[in-house]
Amino acid sequence: MRPLRLGSRGSALALRQAQMTINALRQARPDIEVEVRTIQTTGDTRQDVSLMALGGQGVFVKEIELALQAGHIDLAVHSLKDMPAELPAGMTLAAVLPRADVRDAFVSTGAKQVHQLSSGDRVGTDSRRRVLQLRELRPDLTAESIRGNVDTRVHRAISGDIEAVILAVAGLERLGLLEHVAQYFSVDEMLPAVGQGILAIEARMADTEVTELLHQIDNYEARVAATAERAYLRRLGAGCRLPVGAYADLDGDTLRLRGFLANENEIPRRETLSGSPDDAGMIGYELAEMLLGRGASSPA
Repeated sequence: MRPLRLGSRGSALALRQAQMTINALRQARPDIEVEVRTIQTTGDTRQDVSLMALGGQGVFVKEIELALQAGHIDLAVHSLKDMPAELPAGMTLAAVLPRADVRDAFVSTGAKQVHQLSSGDRVGTDSRRRVLQLRELRPDLTAESIRGNVDTRVHRAISGDIEAVILAVAGLERLGLLEHVAQYFSVDEMLPAVGQGILAIEARMADTEVTELLHQIDNYEARVAATAERAYLRRLGAGCRLPVGAYADLDGDTLRLRGFLANENEIPRRETLSGSPDDAGMIGYELAEMLLGRGASSPA
């Protein structure tokens, strides 16, 4: 097989995820050659602006997808939670790797848990989903928008520059930073972002040599979860512009999907729907319909 060009962001976490993808590919094809090409995205270069102001979901993938469409790379590795619900024409989500820990984590000065912070203490996150769910736990804390790489945000919290930050466990684990976690939020306390913990590999539909290889490393459980959660997001027409969360998990032959959505007044709603994993897409669609019927609204 020809050497492959893999597109990735240049952060430490992104490069670690690129290497995880290469390792998975070499399990399928030990002789494969892969070159990593780093690509700066809008989300990387404009860290002085909130994700919502930049346009929400897609700001960490657009430039990589353009390189894929142009044929400058053969496959792209993304955190699935960064991907919009719709892919560009001619692109396919050819593989998803086994899902990591989906939870969010609390990193704080002095390793304090959320209930130990003082009223008015600052908690850093650029996610409205996290802000609203934190507000349900501790309405007296102050949410502060914070951008930057994972290790940068961790350092700000443990150094006392800000009292705490909320981050995805998966990223902390991949960077070897779990020792700094003061508290793990359960999915009941803080429902994760759509696709959180899943690595997604995107390719051109027409490049059958690559897509057939990627199908060999596709993980069934992660694929079912991704299908349900992304169908839910697609029906809402939502990304970072409204606070959205979802988590699909398999229990034997039953798929359970939990959803979180807040309306324009930031009033949160939650619903759960279960069914067959064969109907993952329909479950996602119907859960979104349930939430919209309860008064949560879509920006579409």
